[in-house]
Amino acid sequence: MSANKFTDEFKRDAVAQVVDRGYPVREVAERLGVSTKSIYTWQKQFSRPAAKVVQEVDAQAEEIRRLKRDLARVTEERDILKNCSGLQPACAR
Repeated sequence: MSANKFTDEFKRDAVAQVVDRGYPVREVAERLGVSTKSIYTWQKQFSRPAAKVVQEVDAQAEEIRRLKRDLARVTEERDILKNCSGLQPACAR
C-alpha cells in the first residue's frame, strides 16, 4: 500500500478546519480521505508551542496595562486643561 504524500499547505488547511472552524476531526478526516490519526499528527506538527502562546499572552497583557496607564495619564491631563479657567495661576494659556 503506497503512502499518500500531502503538502504542508494541505495539512495546515486540514488542521485549520478542526482548530479554527471547529469541525470534528472524524468529519474532516472522512471528507479529505485521510485517517483521524493523520489529522491529530498534523495538529501536533503545526500547532504553536504552548510556552510561546503563554509568552504572547503575557506580552499582550503587559501592553494592555501600559496602554491603560497612558490613557489614564492623558485623560487626567485633558481634564485639567479642560477645566482650567484663566483665573487659576497653575493654568497657562
